[in-house]
Amino acid sequence: MFLRTESFNDFLKLYPVIAFLTGLHILLWLIMDVFSFPFAVEWKQLGVGNNFLVSQGEYWRLLTPIFLHAGLSHTLFNSFTLVLFGPALERMLGKVKFIIAYLLAGIAGNIGTYAADPGAFYSHLGASGAIFGLFGVYAYMLFARKDLLDQASSQIIGVIIVLGLIMTFLQPNINVLGHLFGFIGGLALAPPLLKNIKPGFFFR
Repeated sequence: MFLRTESFNDFLKLYPVIAFLTGLHILLWLIMDVFSFPFAVEWKQLGVGNNFLVSQGEYWRLLTPIFLHAGLSHTLFNSFTLVLFGPALERMLGKVKFIIAYLLAGIAGNIGTYAADPGAFYSHLGASGAIFGLFGVYAYMLFARKDLLDQASSQIIGVIIVLGLIMTFLQPNINVLGHLFGFIGGLALAPPLLKNIKPGFFFR
């Protein structure tokens, strides 16, 4: 389920949404942080999450931080996590439902961040809220749709979710609310998204 054995070309064909998002992460990092093109730097300033500016009507900042990252390690870590754990859900849900899950969970993380302190002026960015939304979908499967998982995958998912939540509170400079509300968003989205998925999906 989580073992990647595809060639690069096969990965692009099988998981176009994951491939696009990963490519976008890297492209934006290159033009914003490495080459620092003036237009790209301005885009980043306009796109980062900022609760105070959202309260002033810049509502796009509830979405745009999902695609932005703070440096190479942040970009690579989130991209690697997405490549590792995203393909199974993209295959299961299909492109449209996967996009819905990813974006709405990411937005949920940013809304939770905003609701906690609407006047805060600090910046936040990163795809981790959306990725934690994917973990939320997996968590729902783990407890309510076990028919969709094999035993090995269930064990891996359980460990990864626990470790992810623990590291959320231990690592510095983490948007804890973004992670938690992204996870909750994934949990909430999972029932309708998985409604018509047949049992034993990964055993076919």
